[in-house]
Amino acid sequence: MPNANLTPKTWLDYVSDEDLAFIKRFVLCSGSLKELAGEYGISYPTIRLRLDRLIAKIQVVDEYQDVSPFEKLLRAHYAEGQIGADTFQRLLTAHREELERSHEI
Repeated sequence: MPNANLTPKTWLDYVSDEDLAFIKRFVLCSGSLKELAGEYGISYPTIRLRLDRLIAKIQVVDEYQDVSPFEKLLRAHYAEGQIGADTFQRLLTAHREELERSHEI
């Protein structure tokens, strides 16, 4: 995840070292999910899910350029399946309420 000292600017700032290693292996396998699944020793559906979550994470970061870094990170974690829908909604609501309160001061 992003370095706490830097404000993330692009989707690359939101991918972990593990994600980058996955992307590298995917490219080296010429985009073959079947070959990539074999290299990881996991099933094709599992590798497909991993790729789908990475795609969703990148799309979220690109789509939500005008939101706070916290909201972008929260959305990236949700897209990866690291937090559930209920937790995502509660954290997003709390964050937006906090932003509103800070602008009222």
